[in-house]
Amino acid sequence: MPRFLARLIGVVLLALASIASALAGERAVVRVGVLQYGTVSWELEAMQRHGLAAREGVDIRIVPLALKDAANVAIQGGEVDIIVNDWLWVARMRAQGADFAFVPFSQAVGGINVRPDARITGIADLRGKRLGVAGGALDKSWLLLRAYARRSVGEDAATFLRPQFAAPPLLNELVARGELPAALNFWHYGARLAAAGMPEVLGMKQILAGLGIGEEMPLVGWVFGERWARANPAAIEGFLRASAAAKALLQQADAAWEDLRPLMRAEDEATFVALREGFRAGIPRTDPAAAERAAARAFVILAAEGGEALVGHARELAPGTFWHGDGLR
Repeated sequence: MPRFLARLIGVVLLALASIASALAGERAVVRVGVLQYGTVSWELEAMQRHGLAAREGVDIRIVPLALKDAANVAIQGGEVDIIVNDWLWVARMRAQGADFAFVPFSQAVGGINVRPDARITGIADLRGKRLGVAGGALDKSWLLLRAYARRSVGEDAATFLRPQFAAPPLLNELVARGELPAALNFWHYGARLAAAGMPEVLGMKQILAGLGIGEEMPLVGWVFGERWARANPAAIEGFLRASAAAKALLQQADAAWEDLRPLMRAEDEATFVALREGFRAGIPRTDPAAAERAAARAFVILAAEGGEALVGHARELAPGTFWHGDGLR
């Protein structure tokens, strides 16, 4: 009898494994190119850990990438199906004949964080001072800040303060050491500065509102090719539903964040909370049509500031930049 039961259990387990394997084989595979240690990996981890992707019939294959440019190359070369990038890149690529499309992922973007001993309470106080800037001279936040300064101070920020462009981790280190009084960094680095006692004195919401764009605008999103999406409707629809479910989970459940601590690499509890709340604040709340209109307004300003080096030959937000899924099935 014991041998019979053992064999029976073995047969049942083998059958269950075969069924699981078959079900997994039926899932739509989505290859996602992700920068290592980026905030996108938090959502993807939640999607997989809580079975949200599997529930939607999607099997996510994460392809780690070292640099943002590597993500762009990977999706253009067909090595991945989805990456995260900004709609500005998508619009430029569409103007060149590509068929990439954008779905909002986050509206979180950095602001200006200052040292408490720097005596900086607004943009006018930066006159003559150094400002650390992440992302380079064509970074969207820096260009929007320059345009905002023209409207609020009457002068291009590039002429009355001294920008110092550097990598995000180095900027935080320089501010912490007192070698820079302020920094315009990516949002998660700004959250770390705020948790360390260096508050944000000018946020992107204020900048966007001051430029007449609106207070909320998604800046980064899921990017994929239209042809791929139309050829794989179950994959893109399932992936986007799983993404929305993950955002809802992370918005509502503090417990879901405990599993993400290793990925977040928070130095202390204050930093962990700042990163969690910063991610939540960045979850898009505007409807896609309103987001697209805000992006169209921002495009005009960014094109004026960055010129062809930023937008190429495009003069407006290319039609189809924002994905609506029309006629997908």
